[in-house]
Amino acid sequence: MSLFLQAHFVVKLVMLGLMAASIWVWAIIIDKWMLFSRNKREMDRFEQVFWSGQSLEDLYRTLAGRSNHGMAGIFVAAMREWKRTYEGGARSLAGLNQRLDKVMNVTIAREVERLESRLLVLATVGSAGPFIGLFGTVWGIMTSFQSIAASKNTSLAVVAPGIAEALLATAMGLIAAIPATIFYNKFISQAGRQAQRLEGFADEFSAILSRQIDEQKG
Repeated sequence: MSLFLQAHFVVKLVMLGLMAASIWVWAIIIDKWMLFSRNKREMDRFEQVFWSGQSLEDLYRTLAGRSNHGMAGIFVAAMREWKRTYEGGARSLAGLNQRLDKVMNVTIAREVERLESRLLVLATVGSAGPFIGLFGTVWGIMTSFQSIAASKNTSLAVVAPGIAEALLATAMGLIAAIPATIFYNKFISQAGRQAQRLEGFADEFSAILSRQIDEQKG
């Protein structure tokens, strides 16, 4: 705290900005950690129910009135399109497969966008944080050298405090950037794995619906 209070005004602004960025980063990390954990539990639970042999109509009626994400959202979107076709009295099923695939792909895209939202903040802080901290350090060292030149005293007792204040900015930049980079890579990997699970379920469900369409045609 004493180093912060003694630092130059510009260095203080850099440190405050990095502190705010670090708080923002940890808020995103906690939110995303909870989101990915909740998504995984919901997908596991849905897959267990879906493959238990329960009627698709009963499952749809159970989920239709809820705010669904993940596999449940894909299932509800596809079933809604399926029921809209049949309840609308369509005489031809031509193009239904394509519409179902389109609906599921759009739902997957929205889900991936939800999973990856605000991850760009982590990437930005992770890449820019050290450089912002370095800017504060360079500015602080320049100020220290100007003070040394003005006082004409180059003893370590005079030089060290100013350099220590300046280096604190780089340390704060690293404190913000390191967790941002680590968790950005972790969350991007998790988002990719969950997106693959969603695409795999969409392919399986599309095959099930396609068989039913062929049976209806027959």
